[in-house]
Amino acid sequence: MTPRLTLAVTARVLRQLRRDHRTLAMLLVLPCLLITLLWWMFEDSPAPMFDRLGPGLLALFPFIIMFLVTSVTTLRERSSGTLERLLSMPLGRLDFLLGYALAFGLIAAVQSALAVGLSVGLLDLQVAGPVWLLTLVAVVDAVLGTALGLFVSAFARTEFQAVQFMPAVVIPQILLCGLFLPRSQLPAVLQRISDVLPLSYATDAMNELVVSESTGEVWRNVAVVVGFAVAALALGAVTLRRRTA
Repeated sequence: MTPRLTLAVTARVLRQLRRDHRTLAMLLVLPCLLITLLWWMFEDSPAPMFDRLGPGLLALFPFIIMFLVTSVTTLRERSSGTLERLLSMPLGRLDFLLGYALAFGLIAAVQSALAVGLSVGLLDLQVAGPVWLLTLVAVVDAVLGTALGLFVSAFARTEFQAVQFMPAVVIPQILLCGLFLPRSQLPAVLQRISDVLPLSYATDAMNELVVSESTGEVWRNVAVVVGFAVAALALGAVTLRRRTA
């Protein structure tokens, strides 16, 4: 891995995103709109439903959106021949993947800051822990979505196939992460499955920040999510193909 090449890939991706206004709007504006819609749905609810669901969605939306955008964008690079041209240069697979992860990580930081700022500042989401740590968890979760998107793109031949990985990779994590039902109340087998899904730990970290000022458990959950993201990037480097056959 060469830092100069990694940063060159990062700059190239950021330039592409700056010109792609629709993708940029999806990355930065859509999570805020979805969170606002959820708050509006429960505005007149007697129970504090937004306070219960909001933290989980702050983990969920960045993960889903970054997974979709990254997997489709990477596949587009391969199918257009751009990836093959890049890898014919003195550019390693890890340079390519880390460059993409860094670029989308920077976008994720802006995305998460906007979503958390909106939720806490305007929509009055109650948070007991530090808000900056809430933002960090959202960023790490978005990077996880990026890493998984880079990984699964190696197994798709078309952009449609990349989207088809959603039911296999993303939806089970949504169902079992504790958003709809606390993980402790799941059947024993599903609890064990939930324990090996990274989104569960991001959701746990978000929920812990809302109810407690203690951050020890939050940092442990963040470390688990980071470990999953690093593993996904490593697997992505091994499985990355130059072109779609």
